[in-house]
Amino acid sequence: MASQTRSRVPVVLLVEDDPGDVLMITEALERASTPPDLHVAGDGQAALEFLRREGPHAGAPRPDLIVLDLNMPRLDGREALTAIKSEERLRAIPVVVFTTSDAESDVLASYHRHASAFVTKPLDLDKLEAVVDQINHFYTDVSTVLPHDPRHA
Repeated sequence: MASQTRSRVPVVLLVEDDPGDVLMITEALERASTPPDLHVAGDGQAALEFLRREGPHAGAPRPDLIVLDLNMPRLDGREALTAIKSEERLRAIPVVVFTTSDAESDVLASYHRHASAFVTKPLDLDKLEAVVDQINHFYTDVSTVLPHDPRHA
């Protein structure tokens, strides 16, 4: 199993503007079998600043997973996903679109922008926590994260 070979805590960047969703997702991740080192960006612009290590994010770690909402102010998730996947240094990071939308157009647009997965947020709190746990489990316990590469650090 991949988790037995991990030598560090996985890093997750949550890109979400709703404080209630941030709280619920954070709590679900804290209860996970492998709680990640969680960082939060309130919109796509803040996420790109974190990923590019700009300004106060100069020492930010490279995420092993990005969990991205679509509907946010300033730079929305669609634009952020396009920017992430167009930068060579960032494009290999898995991005899970996690949004309230279940519109086919959003699903297709996300996959066309190279999202790793599209997950509709359940409205029920228990279901939301279960889905967050499944996403976290897959990306931190089941799948293999990118090895450290100084060119992409």
